[in-house]
Amino acid sequence: MSDTTKILTLLSSGKSADLKRLAEEFHPADILETVQNQDNYSLLQGLPDSLIADILDEAEDEDKYEILKSFDKNRTQSILNQMSVDEVADLIEALEDDNREGVIAALGFRNQTDVKKLLTYESDTAGGIMTTRFIAIYASNTVMGALNYLKTDVDAETGYYMYVVDKHDFTLKGVVSLRDLVMAPFDTPISQLLNPHVISVHVNDDQEQVAQVFSKYGFQAIPVVDDDHRLVGIITVDDVIDVMNEEFTEDLHHLAGIGKEEKVDGTVRESVKSRLPWLTVNLITALAASFVINLFNGTIEKIVALSAVMTIISGMGGNAGTQTLTLVIRALSLQEIDKENARPILLKELTAGLINGIAIGVLVAVIAMFYDTNPVFGLIAGLAMVLNMLCAAAAGYGVPILLEKLGIDPALASGVFVTTVTDCMGFFIFLGLATAVMPLLV
Repeated sequence: MSDTTKILTLLSSGKSADLKRLAEEFHPADILETVQNQDNYSLLQGLPDSLIADILDEAEDEDKYEILKSFDKNRTQSILNQMSVDEVADLIEALEDDNREGVIAALGFRNQTDVKKLLTYESDTAGGIMTTRFIAIYASNTVMGALNYLKTDVDAETGYYMYVVDKHDFTLKGVVSLRDLVMAPFDTPISQLLNPHVISVHVNDDQEQVAQVFSKYGFQAIPVVDDDHRLVGIITVDDVIDVMNEEFTEDLHHLAGIGKEEKVDGTVRESVKSRLPWLTVNLITALAASFVINLFNGTIEKIVALSAVMTIISGMGGNAGTQTLTLVIRALSLQEIDKENARPILLKELTAGLINGIAIGVLVAVIAMFYDTNPVFGLIAGLAMVLNMLCAAAAGYGVPILLEKLGIDPALASGVFVTTVTDCMGFFIFLGLATAVMPLLV
């Protein structure tokens, strides 16, 4: 029996023993996936509210509300108050304005206070993805006092780290691992155990910066501080994985010229709305290439073989430009390009473009000879290929750098402009060279 079948069987039975077994054997994400595949949220009705809260934590923001609507008002309140506060904040962010107040009103006082605080931050910042449920202990406390505190019903997303704060202003003093705490004598002051060199992020840091910090240090959680270095929350690694997936999807969509919100199972209207604007931009840039071709209509009429070869030159240039572009966009997102290495990277890309251009240019020259046996025709085709490869390398490097300096997401617009450069330059160089040596070709 497959896991899906087993989950459906246990859900459908409605028996408390089966539902308990379900909670013990399967992760909430597996239960959610099974229910969504069946398109039947009513299967969740028999589960305890705490498990439903865990399942909602795993759901996409836009799906959370649909699941909640399948429960009555009392259960909805209970479920919301057992969810992670950061997940509730994400849910509210995804709702229409007229539905938000109802969700906020269903929360208990503490949860409502925490959620409202999280909603004051931009959704793509550290404050927008953090949780306010963490373990903080005072620097003036002892190990015994800290352990007694942990025995109480502490509501925290992770117990790996305990953040040490000042008792009076809650400024972050350091961090103590659970292992260090349980290994130390009971009367040891926390101030003697803490590691003062704690890595933290600012509440307004972009979520991409936060992901880079996690990637660099490999922590399970990182504290978030405000301008006065007061501890205001923590970010856990599971939230950062979501951020990485979100940023990767956004960049991938932008490179393809579609909106970041579009999904494969979305509506036709959403797809058209997402894609049409960039298709229009592509049309405008294509007109630029056609304008260049139109300048050389007389040459093409006399040497028909040019029309067959010029698409090879522009197409290969576009491919080469995309290679450099992809590398540079990734480097920019990871902040791997700075003032010290910018010029060496550019020279490396130009050198690679030249070498690749020569290699491909020789092949293009040979191919061109099949369309016109004139050696001069092959020579200008090969030379045009070399020069367009250099243009491709320069555009693939320069366009995203320029867009970032202008405050435009390089992944959003670079592809269109790089392709325009390689098309226009490829046609102009090839047809221009053919025009210059026309007497030798006719």
